[in-house]
Amino acid sequence: MSTPGPLAIVPFVSVDHMMQLIHRIGLEQMLCGLADAIEADFLRWPSFDKTPRVASHSLEGVIELMPTSDGDTYGFKYVNGHPKNMKDGLQTVTAFGLLADVATGYPVLLSEMTILTALRTAAMSALAARHLAPKRATTMAMIGNGAQSEFQALAFKAVCGIDTVRLYDTDSKATKKAMRNLAGRGLSLVACDSPEQAIQGAQIITTVTADKQNATILTDNMVGAGVHINAIGGDCPGKTELHRDILLRSDIFVEYPPQTRIEGEIQQLDPDHPVTELWQVMAGKATGRTGAAQITLFDSVGFAIEDFSALCYVRARLDKTGLFQRLDMVADPDDPRDLFGMVQRAAAGTGGIE
Repeated sequence: MSTPGPLAIVPFVSVDHMMQLIHRIGLEQMLCGLADAIEADFLRWPSFDKTPRVASHSLEGVIELMPTSDGDTYGFKYVNGHPKNMKDGLQTVTAFGLLADVATGYPVLLSEMTILTALRTAAMSALAARHLAPKRATTMAMIGNGAQSEFQALAFKAVCGIDTVRLYDTDSKATKKAMRNLAGRGLSLVACDSPEQAIQGAQIITTVTADKQNATILTDNMVGAGVHINAIGGDCPGKTELHRDILLRSDIFVEYPPQTRIEGEIQQLDPDHPVTELWQVMAGKATGRTGAAQITLFDSVGFAIEDFSALCYVRARLDKTGLFQRLDMVADPDDPRDLFGMVQRAAAGTGGIE
């Protein structure tokens, strides 16, 4: 029976190990690190294969694969979105991800990504705001206080310097949960009774709701001049959060237009409505915020390069931590042509072949 070679053993980061890694690094430090890693990869945007995620939609939700490659490393994420899960005590979003060596096709990392996706989504939001939000913004409205909200709040604090978060959710228990989790973390927290109250005095508005439907979380008359909108919740066909008229008054920034036009807020607009790719702003090829009265909108749906960046960030920090398991998940016969013989020799360890 063959002993697995080093290429056959794949590091696996479990949920428990991911949580330990976060605490080892520090939550806010990791959010900053992920933002920097994503920005570095966005600055080499042309190096990546890009395709809209492959989605399987049902009445209950969506299951998606998100692949990309930079020519040296391949990565993908499996992720679902099932809003009704909350009623059964289940997560709305679960995920795992994989990196592989392009030269051999062998996997080099398998990781949970339910937690890591929450971190990378928050880091991406704050990164976009670093380029688009009003300078010296201090206050953010958070409309939707579910599983993403605390990560978003802390990312904006760590990356953008936000010190006040005004929270609203249709479920007051969700707001109380977020207030409790964020207590003592250096933020001034204000629980609000309506979206209108939440956006008072906010320079940044984050919408992060979970219902799988076209909704109007923000109406046109709620959005004044000069704000930055971080729209996260609209992330599949038929699911939006903003009134169309807000989009018509905003300068819109997206990750990857072919995907965002299907899944984002801009699915409400004509297919040729102008948008700016965020990587171009980061690279100095396009302008971001140009004036105090401008409304900027980051129409965020999540893109595979962000997951690639997050997985590579984790992989680079594993070696000396021991925060992973070694999985024997690639068949590794002594003779690559004799896979059958490898199977037969395993009989010695099972008591024979029937």
